[in-house]
Parts: sequence; C-alpha cells; structure tokens
Amino acid sequence: MAVNLHKLALMKPGFFKGRFKFVTKHEQYDKKDSDSARVVPIEGIIAVIALLGILISLFLRFATDAAEPTYNRPLIIALVLGGILILIDLSKHISKREFGSDVLAGITIVTAAILGEYLAGVIIVLMLSGGETLESFAVKQASSALDALAKRMPTIAHRLGAGVTEDVTLDQIKVGDKLIVFPHEICPVDGEVLEGRTVMDESYLTGEPFQMPKTPGSEVISGSINGDGALTIRAVRLAGDSRYAQIMEVMTESEQRRPKIRRLADQLGAWYTPLAVVIALMAWWGSGDATRFLATLVIATPCPLLIAIPIAVIGAISLAAKRSIIVRDPASLEQIEDCRTMILDKTGTLTYGRAVLTDEIYAEGFEPKLVLSYAASIERYSKHPLAEPIEKAAKNAGVQLLEAVDISEKPGEGMRGKVDSLLIEITGRRSLEKSGRINMNLLPPVTFGLECIVLVDGQYAATFHFHDAPRVGTKSFIQHLSPIHRFEKIMIVSGDRKVEVEYLAKQIGITDIYAEKSPEEKVEIVRELTKASKTLFIGDGINDAPAMVTATVGIAFGKTSDVTISAAQAVIMDSTLIRIDEFLHISKRFKSIALQSALGGMALSMVGMGIAAFGYLPPVAGAIGQEIIDLLAVANALRVSFFPGKLSDF
Repeated sequence: MAVNLHKLALMKPGFFKGRFKFVTKHEQYDKKDSDSARVVPIEGIIAVIALLGILISLFLRFATDAAEPTYNRPLIIALVLGGILILIDLSKHISKREFGSDVLAGITIVTAAILGEYLAGVIIVLMLSGGETLESFAVKQASSALDALAKRMPTIAHRLGAGVTEDVTLDQIKVGDKLIVFPHEICPVDGEVLEGRTVMDESYLTGEPFQMPKTPGSEVISGSINGDGALTIRAVRLAGDSRYAQIMEVMTESEQRRPKIRRLADQLGAWYTPLAVVIALMAWWGSGDATRFLATLVIATPCPLLIAIPIAVIGAISLAAKRSIIVRDPASLEQIEDCRTMILDKTGTLTYGRAVLTDEIYAEGFEPKLVLSYAASIERYSKHPLAEPIEKAAKNAGVQLLEAVDISEKPGEGMRGKVDSLLIEITGRRSLEKSGRINMNLLPPVTFGLECIVLVDGQYAATFHFHDAPRVGTKSFIQHLSPIHRFEKIMIVSGDRKVEVEYLAKQIGITDIYAEKSPEEKVEIVRELTKASKTLFIGDGINDAPAMVTATVGIAFGKTSDVTISAAQAVIMDSTLIRIDEFLHISKRFKSIALQSALGGMALSMVGMGIAAFGYLPPVAGAIGQEIIDLLAVANALRVSFFPGKLSDF
C-alpha cells in the first residue's frame, strides 16, 4: 500500500470550511481540524423535530381545543420526517443482518404510523434519536490518526545548494540532497549528519528512552525532534520511503483491518428484539387486535438500552475526565473488562523514559563522593543527555560541587575540565580503547545500558552505569493485575534493546517479553494475541500507534504525541500507573451499573408487555409506562458519575 506523505501533509486546513456534513453515529467521517468542519449529528435534528411535534400537538389539543386532524398534523410531520431518516439508517443494518435494539424501535414506528397512533410513534422516535444524541454528545470525534501523522510532519525542508538555502516541499527532496535541520524542528527525511552536533528525541519512533547524541556520521530518522543545535544532513531516502512514512503505512493497514466491536446494547438487543416481536405477534394472533401488537411493542421498546446505557457512558466519561483520563471511544469502557491479555510498552510507560544513574563503580584509592563531585562539577556545563543524571545523583548524595575551569567538550572525545588543579575527563569506553591511554583491564566488564568512564589526572577513577528506571509502584501494579483484574497474560512489547527490556522485566516481575520490535512487528504480535483473547495495549510513542489500533483496546499513556492520542481509545493524561488502575475500575463499575439499568429496565418492560398483550395497556399509556421505566433506569445509570471514594487498589 503506497502512502502519499506529501499529499497528506499538504492538505489545506480551510478546504472544508463552511461546508456541512450530516452524519449518523454509524457513519465514519474525517474532521480535518477543529475549525474546518461543521458536523451536524442527524440524531440531534430528529430529536428536535420529534420534541417540537409533541409540544405543538399538545398545545393545539389542550390550549386551543383544536380538532383531532389539526393536533395530529405536527405529529404526522414529525413521524414522517424523523421516522424516514431513522428507517433509512436502520435498513442498512437489516441488509447486513444486524438486528439490534434499534430495529425493534423501527418496527414500532412503522406500526404506529399504520395504525394512526401518531403520539406513541413520535415518542419512540424521540427516545431512539435522543439516546443516540446523548452518546454523540458524550464523545466528540478527534482528528483521525492519519491526519495527525500528516500534521506532525513538516511540509517543507531547507535544502542547501550552491551556498544558498531554499525551502522545498518533501516530494522535491532527492537522495543525496543536503538539508539543514534547525533547532527544535522535526527531521523531514532519513539522513546522515554531515555537520553539526546536537541531541535528538527518537523515543516516539524507536522506543529508545534516551536523547540520542548526533555528530558527523550519525544517522537521523524522519519524525525525530531536533535539540538545540542545527544539523546539516544528507538525505539517504526519499520522504515516501522514510521510517515515518512506513509507520503511516502500517497505521493505514491496521485501521482498515480492525474488527468491528459489538456494543453492549447491540448484544443485549440481539436476543431481546426477536423475543419482543414474538410476544407482540402472539398478542395480535390471540386477540385479533392489531392495536395490541403496537401496545406490546411500545412498552417493549428497549429504551433502557437506548437511553440508560448512553447516560451511563456519559457518567463514566465524566468521572474518568475528573481523574485525568480522556475516553475517546465509549467501546473501550465496555471491552476492557473482558480483556485477558495486557501488552505494555516499556519506555515512557513502565519507565520514566529518561536516563538514571543506577550503578557507580569506583577504582581503588579514589574516594567515591569526591569523584562524583568532580564529575558533576564539570558535567553541569554539558548538554549531553547523561550530564543531568550525574548532577542529580550528586545532589541526592549531598556532595558539594566545586569550581571548574578550562571546560571543553569535543565531539567524540567527551567532557573535560580542571577541578582543584586536577584534570577531570568523562568519556566512553570505545574512545579510551582507541587512544590506548589506560589499561582497559582496569575497567569493569561490559554490561547493558549506557555508561561513561571518569578519569582523574589520566588515571581510571570510576565507571557510571545508566538505565531507564521503572516508575514508582510498577512492581505492585503488575502483581495485582491477575488477581484483581483477571489478566491471564502480562507482557512487554518494546522497540528497545533486549538487554534493557530484560533488565526492567526482572525488576518488576514480568517474564514474557518481546524486544527490539519495529511497529510492523508489534502489530503482528498484537494481532496474533488478539486472535486468542481480547487484548489491552498501553503505550506512549508513535511507534506504538499501529499496535494500539490493532488491539481490542488501546490506551495512550501520558501527554504524548497527537498521533498516539488519535490511535488510542482512551488517553491517560497524568503519567502515573494509578490512573490506569482507576480506568480499569471505572470501566468495571460502568459495565456493572449499565447492565443493572439495562436488564432491570428490560425486565420491567417484559412485565408491561404481558399486561399490554392481554389488552390492559393501550399504546399511548404503554409509551408513558415506558417513560417511567426509563426514569428508573436512568436514575440508576446516573450513579456511574458519582466518585465512589476509592478507585485504585494497589
């Protein structure tokens, strides 16, 4: 599948401005940005038409003493306009052999129109469209994942030629072109650094947790974010062949192959609808009175499904929002309770996504705190990604920073400066081995993670090891998932190096891991796991987005990119594992209360069906009775929005 990156990136933001598009909850639509599309939900229009029809009819009947044909006219108009639009939408489901709760409402509307029970019919129209409007209101559609991907990419690049810099579009870039990437810009293509020195954030794309230093000869990948320094790079791939474009392609395929999830109301309506129709037909057949058929259907109309469940959805979304959790897709509230496999990204999800000084190994004859003080005293002048954790370790150890002079930091040679007239050098193992200045046997064995070597006046003094540290409470969070939330399999799927993933997994108690996986490989792993059981994927990077789309439920963790947010069904804005646990409990509580409201309301409706079937409940009275049942179901559903006092248990 070819992805035209340039075409997506250059979509004009005002193209759809001023145009209206009517959609139902079942239709998909693209919203280019918040100001470019005015989307009018057709369910809302139908609800307004039905409500106005009822109010005008009641006014004509009781305030003006109008004749029956006159006060029925607004009802007929509302029934025709609203009913036809609803029936057109329902016909699409019937043609696909999808028989949900709204199909029963459609049958009732048609029967009411045929028998002249217009008020009962319009009440059903109002209840059906009102429930769908509530759910449409509950979750506003955000930009699609592909739009977010395109928006994140720059539309131009700065090409260097004959000493002059010109701005060109991405499709004008050729392999071998020299480009300038200014500070804090997003790299437009995959390339190789020719000039300059900086650090780049590649974590969203690769899963590597650290800011990656870039010097001449280093590789840069499209979509990575430049640091404080400008770079001159040589393009090694076309924009359409870049790593970022490949992720877009995987995202497109994942969205197209994502299975449709049956919602809770549809699952319940699948058996309730035919049961209600059979009872109504038996009432008609036994009495010979078609009105009993209508009366039975009116009281049977599953408004607890059509209204109480959307109310519960709104309550759950509201409660989640108060806990810094944004629910983008209500289906996640219903599905997460059934997920038995949790798949976690490593960097930024289980860890903080930044280097932490974890091991300090000092040579004999050197005072540890003094060496740490020397190292931190010169590292405070460095912009290297490992400088900050060394300074932080010194602060935590309570050591005093000393005056440093003659500071220099040459590319490939590390940091050096003088402290107390001593030459302090902080460099790498490879640089020392190449220079041959010290006996390499003095150094500890090579291990995983990042490291730096400290020399004092040319003598080996210390080795510092750095890792991406786990979040506070990660181990207890993992341990409680199986007994409390019934997860049968918990695993890490990461793009990070295997040794780093193994190091973390051992610390937090996870044995099932996949490391060094590309976005394409993540998708295949999640797809296979989802075949066996419903899956929950939690991640924070752009490289996680395709896997999120593939999983049963995808959760974006932390204040991450718009791409990841668009791919996820829920977003944890507060970067703490407690919020994930709270979302699991909110979903469990929502489903429990929603089922109480739906099943309880349906049970009361079935009692009413029996009364109507024996001729003791006319259609309009049945509609009013159904409204009373709705009030009871809705009152119970409103409990979802109340904070229970505690939502976490680890």
